[in-house]
Amino acid sequence: MERLPNTLRRHLAAVRAVAVLTVILGVLYPLLVTGIAQVLLPHRAGGSILREDGRDVGSALIGQSFTGRDGNPLKKYFQSRPSAGGYDPLASGASNLGPQDVVDRLPDPRGTGQAARKGRISLLTQVCARSKAVGELEGVSGARPYCTGDGVGAVLKVFPAVGTPTRVVSVNQACPATPFIPAYQGVKVECGKPGEDYAAGRTVPVRGNARAVVPPDAVTASGSGLDPHISVAYAELQAPRVARERGLDVHRVRTLIAEHTTGRALGFMGEPGVNVLELNLALDRKR
Repeated sequence: MERLPNTLRRHLAAVRAVAVLTVILGVLYPLLVTGIAQVLLPHRAGGSILREDGRDVGSALIGQSFTGRDGNPLKKYFQSRPSAGGYDPLASGASNLGPQDVVDRLPDPRGTGQAARKGRISLLTQVCARSKAVGELEGVSGARPYCTGDGVGAVLKVFPAVGTPTRVVSVNQACPATPFIPAYQGVKVECGKPGEDYAAGRTVPVRGNARAVVPPDAVTASGSGLDPHISVAYAELQAPRVARERGLDVHRVRTLIAEHTTGRALGFMGEPGVNVLELNLALDRKR
């Protein structure tokens, strides 16, 4: 029998290597890890599914929304942290918007294309709008630095970009809105006109004197978009509203918050958190 050519022998060796590694890493190793997890951590290995009244209601590891059919928060429940992916495990991820994303693209009904007509909301305006909404829901101030009173980013476009200003636009406040400040360096501030291109202007975020009452995790999404926990501060902020809606003593609600607060990982990493689903299930049991 003739010896196989070198090229063919190399290909056969590669095929054998792939087959062996597939069996080891694609079959045996996952079975081994799954078996160990099922023995040592059966609840977590099964997805940490929580059951209530004989049915699955969610996972302790994945956040979910507590809103009505109209999309508004159900006031008798604690609200979760915002999610860029709508709490969908298949869409896990962040918004990929950074701290420099402060300028909106205003919706333009006369624009060409769906993107132009719909516009785009900057990360700053998302934070401002969320803070305003949480403030209204909880009966506290939703104001924060770099946000206008109507819940958008307090950002100016100054023209020309270099030199003495001759024109200033509150670029995130669509006309006929009243600009959050009347003048900048002696120049009257205009409202933003949908469809107008302000890219050539200098971007100037304006920091106001507001002190943020709404915690950061109430207005920013987690990196995964699936975080099941909120901060103790955000839970405490919601406690009076939940107690009022359920007719419970607020001290009892705060006790439940403490009972469902987890400490720092390994005792020193991160911050304590409150599992929202577990807390809301405990509240439902009090009815």
